[in-house]
Amino acid sequence: MTRRWIFIFLIIVLTAGCGRLKVINDPDEIQLLHENKMRVVEFWHTYSDEESRILEEELIPSFERQFPDIKIISERQPFNIGLKNTLIARAASNRGPDVVRMKTTWIPEFYQLKLLFSLNQFSDFQNVRSALNPEVMSAGFHQYHDYSLPLDMYVQAAIYNRRLLSQAGYSLPPRTMEETLDLARKKRYMIGLGGLNAWKTLPYIYSLGGSLFDPSFTKATGYLDGQATVRAVRKLLLLYKEGLIDPMVGDDGGDNWEGVKSGNVLITGEGPWFYNIWTDTERHRALQFTIPMSFPFDKVPSPVADGEDLVIMKGSKQPEAAWIFLKWMTGKEAQLKMSKIGLFPTNLEAARSMKVNRDSYIYPYREAIDHAFLKTSIKNWDKIDEVYTLYMRKIFREEISLKIGLTQAAEAIDRLLAEKKG
Repeated sequence: MTRRWIFIFLIIVLTAGCGRLKVINDPDEIQLLHENKMRVVEFWHTYSDEESRILEEELIPSFERQFPDIKIISERQPFNIGLKNTLIARAASNRGPDVVRMKTTWIPEFYQLKLLFSLNQFSDFQNVRSALNPEVMSAGFHQYHDYSLPLDMYVQAAIYNRRLLSQAGYSLPPRTMEETLDLARKKRYMIGLGGLNAWKTLPYIYSLGGSLFDPSFTKATGYLDGQATVRAVRKLLLLYKEGLIDPMVGDDGGDNWEGVKSGNVLITGEGPWFYNIWTDTERHRALQFTIPMSFPFDKVPSPVADGEDLVIMKGSKQPEAAWIFLKWMTGKEAQLKMSKIGLFPTNLEAARSMKVNRDSYIYPYREAIDHAFLKTSIKNWDKIDEVYTLYMRKIFREEISLKIGLTQAAEAIDRLLAEKKG
C-alpha cells in the first residue's frame, strides 16, 4: 500500500472517530423512528470526506427541514467489489438500503438481476427526467424502463508540479502534451501515469492526437489501431522504457500524489478529489506546490467523464419517500452545493447557474467536462475497459507488439460495441 492510501485511510479512520458523520446503525433506533411514523430512508454512498461533510452538514439537514416527516439515515461505504456483492446479496433478500449512490457502470448488472425499482412508476417521473441532462440518462435505461437518475459527473485534470516547472523556466505548464513529454525526457522528470486503464491513459492519448473510438462511438477499428493512436501510445511506451513512467504502472503505479507535490513527477492526471479531500489548510498547501489544468486536446471529445447515479433498491420499505429524496438530490439546490467541490450537475438549470472562479482549482475540471465523452452512453463500457487494459498491459510488458496489440484490442472492442445493438 502506498503512502498516499495509508494517509487517506488514516484520515477516514480519524474522521469517523471524531463522529463527524451522522450515521445511525442501531436497528432499535431505526425501529423507534418507524414507530414514531417517521418515514426512514436508508441511503448508502461512497462520498469522500469533504463530500460527506457537505452531505451531512448541509444537504440532509436542508432536505429534512423541507420534508420533516422523512429521516435520512446515511451510511458511508468503501468503494470496492465487496460493496457491489453486498448490495446484490442484500437486495436479493429485500434487506438492502432504500437508496444507493451507485457507479453508473454497475447499474446494468443490477437491473438485469431485477434488483432496482423502476422509476417510471412515479407519476411525475417524466417531469423530473426532462429537467436532467439527456446525455447522462442512458445508464439506467433498459427495455423502456428507467432505473436510475444521474446525480453527478466528474473528470480528470492534468496536475503539474509547480517547482519542477519553475526549475525548467516555466511559469505555466506547456501548452501541448508533446511539449510536456519532451520536457520530461530532457529533464528526466517522471510522468505520473497511474495505471493502464482507459480512465488513466486516454487523457494522455487524446492529448497526443490519438483516440479510442470514432466520433459517434460505434467502432474502434481505424481509431484505436490508427496511426495517430499508435504514435501516441509509442510515446508513452518509450517513456516507460526510459524509466520515466513508474515500472509498476501495469499494477496502478506508484505514489503520484506526493510525487507531483514535492517529488520528481512533472504531471499526473486525477479527479477533483486530489484537492477536495484535504482541509482548507492542506488544500492551500497543495495548490502552492501544484498547478491544475485541463488536459490539452486536439480532438473533441477527449477525456473520459465518469459519474454516479441514484437508484432505489428492490425491497425498499419507503419507495415514495425515497423518490422524494432522489428528486431533491438531483434538484438545483443540492447539485450546486456539490458542484463547489468538482461533482458537476446533471440538472440542466443547475448547470446553467453554476459559476466557477477562474482562480479556483475547480475551473480546470469545469473546462474539461465540456470536452469529455460520457462513458455512461456505452452499455458495455466495463467490458471494453477490461479489453483495453488487458492489451495495454500486454504491450507495456512486451508480450505483444504495439501495432498488433492495438489492432487486436480494436477488433475485440468492435465486437462488444456490436453486442449493444443486438
